Amino acid sequence: MNRFTKITASIGPKCEDKETLTKMIAAGVNMCRLNFSHDTGDVQGRKIDLIREISAELNTPVAVMIDIQGPKHRIGNFETEDKYPLTIGQKFTFDSDPTPGNSSRVQLPDADVMKSLRVGDRILLNDGKIEMVVDSVAPDKIETTVVRGTEIWSRRGFNLPDTEIATSVLTAKDRADLDYAITKNPDWVAISFVQKPEDVLEVRDFITARTSHPIKIIAKIERPNAVARITEIASVADGIMIARGDLAVEVPFEEVPAISRHIIRECRKMNKPVIMATQMLGTMVNSEFPTRAEITDVANTAYLRADSTMTSEETTIGINPVNVINTMDKILSYADGDAIANPYDWSRVENIPENDWSRSVASMAYLNRASAIVVFARDASATMQISCRKPDIPIVAVCNEQVIANQLCMLRGVFPVYSNELFAQRDAFNAARKFGVTAGKLVIVDEEKISLRTLD
Repeated sequence: MNRFTKITASIGPKCEDKETLTKMIAAGVNMCRLNFSHDTGDVQGRKIDLIREISAELNTPVAVMIDIQGPKHRIGNFETEDKYPLTIGQKFTFDSDPTPGNSSRVQLPDADVMKSLRVGDRILLNDGKIEMVVDSVAPDKIETTVVRGTEIWSRRGFNLPDTEIATSVLTAKDRADLDYAITKNPDWVAISFVQKPEDVLEVRDFITARTSHPIKIIAKIERPNAVARITEIASVADGIMIARGDLAVEVPFEEVPAISRHIIRECRKMNKPVIMATQMLGTMVNSEFPTRAEITDVANTAYLRADSTMTSEETTIGINPVNVINTMDKILSYADGDAIANPYDWSRVENIPENDWSRSVASMAYLNRASAIVVFARDASATMQISCRKPDIPIVAVCNEQVIANQLCMLRGVFPVYSNELFAQRDAFNAARKFGVTAGKLVIVDEEKISLRTLD
């Protein structure tokens, strides 16, 4: 039990067969991400069934997170060419006309976007390779000047870093996807392109109106206005994903590491877990080995005490998804061990917020040099709060419901066990032994009761 930082793996064409997925989970995957931007609901549903089947066969809790697409915006098509050259300083128009575009104009099909843009706002296309600035705004036409870019293609996606779009975070596709996914009882739902806390509340209302299953919500932070409102968003979400791909398009790329640190600090105060995502081992899409920079990036996630790393294309379309998980496991295991052996301000008790009951649990464990914290978890909340204090000893969560054990899989330092017997008997000693803790003191948390016992 030497890895505290968890692994979230995106599941796609190269790893959705039972043999590969079994090897990945056995190698250390704690949560599987299903990207609903790709594949239909029933295809994703079969993947969820397979994950549940493998989890039962390996007797290993595995969380399932569905990632809904959100309002992804694209320009229209061009008339005679798939792409046209651009010149810096030239004028370019976006309008509501569905007629195929040309070298000076193209359709912008989203009416909500047209209404939201203001003079001076930036429009970034093709992952930021093209930048235009809005010169004038009319009800059905946006005039811009090209600032960066050499050519424009049909159906390019675009980002609006300066604009809060007055639209629902749930598209018609998202609503249909969620309607289906809810029937498969996922453990987590990730919301794309969150702008404000109301977006999270909208999705929560949508879910609770359709099921009593305790689905947790992760807000993906990939827009500047979400960064500015991270405290408000974290207060209503169950967790946060730092989605560095779109984030690095919408903010200056050099700011992303500092923003990541800021989000992790704020989430720690709010008792909310954090996933670090995007290109962590990106070169392993085509290589058996990571770069030195990627190794450091993964290790730094552990040093920052984030809860989980996440793979994307490395496992969905990469040449060897199992090797990606083995590689990430090695890096995180060593970095976690080093972080625990050489602690700094993230783990020192005096830096834990005083207005949190979980401070008492972390303090008791630290001052008594406990070997583990054992939590009898009726739900995920108490374990989540203790985990967010970042204690450098294992947290064994004894659960009497499988869904709770699954949800706790992605929390740093938490090792869930689903056992009605251990839960009913309040058997902290045998629960700890399941994870190799055979001696020392245990801090035991049972609802509002906190106790200290010695494991013989």
